[in-house]
Amino acid sequence: MYTALLQSLNRLHPRAWDFVQLMRLDKPIGIYLLLWPTLWALWIASKGVPSLKLLLVFVVGTALMRAAGCVINDYADRHFDGHVARTKERPLASGRIKGREALILFAVLIVLSFILVLFTNLTTILLSFGGLALAASYPFMKRYTFYPQVVLGAAFSWGMPMAFTAVTGELPPAQAWLLYLANLLWTVGYDTYYAMADREDDLKIGVKSTAILFGDADRVIILTLQVLALLCLLMVGTRLALGLWFFFGLVGAAACFAWEFWYTTAREPMKCFKAFLHNHWAGLSILLGIVVDYALK
Repeated sequence: MYTALLQSLNRLHPRAWDFVQLMRLDKPIGIYLLLWPTLWALWIASKGVPSLKLLLVFVVGTALMRAAGCVINDYADRHFDGHVARTKERPLASGRIKGREALILFAVLIVLSFILVLFTNLTTILLSFGGLALAASYPFMKRYTFYPQVVLGAAFSWGMPMAFTAVTGELPPAQAWLLYLANLLWTVGYDTYYAMADREDDLKIGVKSTAILFGDADRVIILTLQVLALLCLLMVGTRLALGLWFFFGLVGAAACFAWEFWYTTAREPMKCFKAFLHNHWAGLSILLGIVVDYALK
């Protein structure tokens, strides 16, 4: 139904679907992976009662920034994506959208996101520039380092300290940075699964990733990163005296990680990609644990 609604935009303009695909609005998995951790932080910072205003700011802002990230990523990769089987039909790679059009769309999305941030406070506004720098630089990292997934993790986690400052008006406390670290570790793990799906093509065209760096140790390292992320979350829960439902959420996430490790035993590209997609259930499990725990206090 969601996809059908987006496709109906073609009735308004024949190229609308091309821009929907460029922003990946037809594939909301990235919104989920960005949104769940941001809501972890917002719920914890608000002690379980976030304001409707901040909830709207961060939900809509997450969707806009994810769209902007996809646009600038495809712009950076427009000369590479045509050589990768999974991405060769993307709008920029196939020529359906021009580079200048993509940059204009990126600018519009960034301006809209910044307008939303103006509804918070000065500290959050200043932090937003760090998020923009990370989002804009990430797509170019794969040319220079085997750790682009670390930069992505930093970018995908930046909404978490912003959620704390939006609620309190002050720089985030220690538990906020523990949440940030947990999400960074988790993001490196699941984006390595994503990179494993494209590893053979990336090796041919000279693109770097943690999937290439980790080699045959990839799955073990991913699982280790996921376990470390859970340990960071456990420390947060202990510091904040969160209850049983929070820990049930962590158990649910651990079950997701165990399934992904088993499912990717043969390292088949499509299974690695599905393992990447599956991670949103882990993030949702943790969020539900936080929400229910605060609701029952």
